[in-house]
Amino acid sequence: MFWIATVLIIIILGFGVVVFVGPPYLPTMRKQINTAFELLDLKEGQTLLELGSGDGRVMLAAAKRGLRVVGIELNLFLVIVSWLVTFRYRKQVRIVWGSYWGAPWPRADGVFTFMLPRYMSRLDERMQKWRPEAPIKLASFAFAIQGREPLEKRDGVYLYEYK
Repeated sequence: MFWIATVLIIIILGFGVVVFVGPPYLPTMRKQINTAFELLDLKEGQTLLELGSGDGRVMLAAAKRGLRVVGIELNLFLVIVSWLVTFRYRKQVRIVWGSYWGAPWPRADGVFTFMLPRYMSRLDERMQKWRPEAPIKLASFAFAIQGREPLEKRDGVYLYEYK
């Protein structure tokens, strides 16, 4: 009984603490994942950076498309789930346990996120400061960046480009 209670407390804390530094876990639906990939238009071998990689479903979809993917996730429980979900594609997938606000972002060809509105201006600032070698596209599910016009919006996914 003690071990069950301990595990439950760890899981609850893992999901609860995240709320203080970023959005809580919410799964992205298959339709929006497909739309994001269509909008980002990444080619096989390119790299996707997922900010808040959650349960690994976006990373798995990216790997199945032949992409390399780096996911940054704060919730240790979800990092473990992601690792299990993407294990078959472990040569293409790297999962970083930590906050995407503090962790250095690796080189990438596109970015995907499902963030809350209160974090979107902070994300916009970080994207502007993070200068990859070439222009980079950001696909944001559900929420727009205030004051920035998206290149396109489809199925609840907003596409932005940073140069």
